[in-house]
Amino acid sequence: MNRIALDTIPLTAALFKSFGDVLEAEGAYTLINDDTTLQFPDLAQVDVLSEGGRPRVSIYRATPYATPLSVLRLERHPLSSQLFMPLSSDPFLVIVGEGKDSIAPSGVRAFVTNGHQGINYHRGTWHHPLLALGHETEFLVIDREGPGDNCEEVSFEGNTELILDYAPPST
Repeated sequence: MNRIALDTIPLTAALFKSFGDVLEAEGAYTLINDDTTLQFPDLAQVDVLSEGGRPRVSIYRATPYATPLSVLRLERHPLSSQLFMPLSSDPFLVIVGEGKDSIAPSGVRAFVTNGHQGINYHRGTWHHPLLALGHETEFLVIDREGPGDNCEEVSFEGNTELILDYAPPST
């Protein structure tokens, strides 16, 4: 069995651009509410209306996976985007894959958020299910409710094992 270590890099909008949007309170803003509020507008393109879908707003409570994590499969949503915004300042892991119908292990990328970032996967982006770090974490999630099959999976088969062994930096 060939084991490939999956390196984790800090999440930035530029590096994540082909997979989706990064949501963070950075860059241009507008003052609203008698100048008491900074608005960072239009952070993500929420795409959920295909084939009669509608927005679904949920809270997910994610339990961390143990590391090292063997990445066995990824999923995608062909009818919609999927947005995750942590409701705390806890970093989380984001694993995405490049490809249309299949993904080579060399096309998988892993990012770690800074604790103040959320993500919005573009429609059809291959990704690992939600990966909390360290302890249970809640997320505001905006995705699609409606008819149609909106979840597909791809498995990594063969003689390659993709391993993520992430440890938070010590402070």
